[in-house]
Amino acid sequence: MSEFSLFFAQNVDCDTTEEFIVSTRFKDKDGKPAAWKLRSMTEDENQECRKAATRKIKGKNGVYTPEIDANDYMAKLMTASVVYPDLKNAELQRSYSVLGAEALLRKMLLPGEFAALGERVQALNGFGTDMNELVDEVKN
Repeated sequence: MSEFSLFFAQNVDCDTTEEFIVSTRFKDKDGKPAAWKLRSMTEDENQECRKAATRKIKGKNGVYTPEIDANDYMAKLMTASVVYPDLKNAELQRSYSVLGAEALLRKMLLPGEFAALGERVQALNGFGTDMNELVDEVKN
């Protein structure tokens, strides 16, 4: 395999999935904390989340400028990365008396759990990697 072919789509690990204990409050049948299943996403999916969280704000002289709602963007990023539990499941949403995956996630989790899930999702999608750390890894 030539060095250049390393970049071909068929040679790249695309979907990274992992299990993550979001909370000890959700227990399986044996009483152990239930793991959530998370996945990485593509930049195209990330752009969809960003676009859905962007609003046009009217400014001076009637000029509209796009503004991203960071909280909404993060919730969309998180729900797009959660594979299990299925946050789009109508029965699960009904059990919490909410409509929509983002609303469900906010209702299910405590603030610290929500933040921990957000950090894990960001790391899984490459947001937590410092370029200097990557350079050092390559050198070693």
